[in-house]
Amino acid sequence: MDIKTATALRRLRLVSAPEAVSFLLLLVCSVLKRTTDFNAVPVMGMVHGVLFILYVVFWADAWNRTKWPLGTAALYFVLSVLPTGGFFAERKLKRAAENAVNAAIAARARKEGTVTA
Repeated sequence: MDIKTATALRRLRLVSAPEAVSFLLLLVCSVLKRTTDFNAVPVMGMVHGVLFILYVVFWADAWNRTKWPLGTAALYFVLSVLPTGGFFAERKLKRAAENAVNAAIAARARKEGTVTA
């Protein structure tokens, strides 16, 4: 995996959890708007909108660089529109990054002749 691909995946991972939190806060603000005089929906809507747009841009970049199959790309997009999906996307991307690093270390060890597996 080259550095640009790793960077694209890292950006997607870093924006996925805040996007999920903003979605949940927007839902809470929507309920509070209907039940009390508290109205933070315009502010939270803007924050969530910006984070969602960032997620989609980073998702498209990651899809372009990693050449994910359509099913994987669709999964990450669907996770962005579910209220807690960003948390699952972040965890899945973190696991994929760790696996890529471990594979790179193993490949380098085999290349250097340190490991014969």
